[in-house]
Amino acid sequence: MRKFVSRPLAPTADGFVTPADGNRPPVPRAFEWEDRRLVITSVVRAWRSTKTDRGDTYLKRHWFELETACGLTIEVYYDREARGKASRWWLYTIRE
Repeated sequence: MRKFVSRPLAPTADGFVTPADGNRPPVPRAFEWEDRRLVITSVVRAWRSTKTDRGDTYLKRHWFELETACGLTIEVYYDREARGKASRWWLYTIRE
C-alpha cells in the first residue's frame, strides 16, 4: 500500500548511488527521515516535472522511485527552487 508522506529528507554524508552527471542531482546513498535511516539500494526509475511561468517552461523537480535496504519503495523528489534553509529533498510517498 502506498502512503502519502510529503516530508523533508536529510541526505547523509555516505556518498551517492548515482553520479553527478550535470543533468540531474546525484541520489544520496542514505537519508535521515524522522527517527529512521533509509539506505538506498537502487534507483527504480527517474523522471522530471516542469512548471510554466509567463509562457516559459522550467524544470521544477527531479523525481526518483527508490528501493531501500529495509524493503521499502519510496518516491522522493529534489526541488530545484528550494531557497535558504529549506530542504531540497522530499519524501513524497512510501510503500511497504
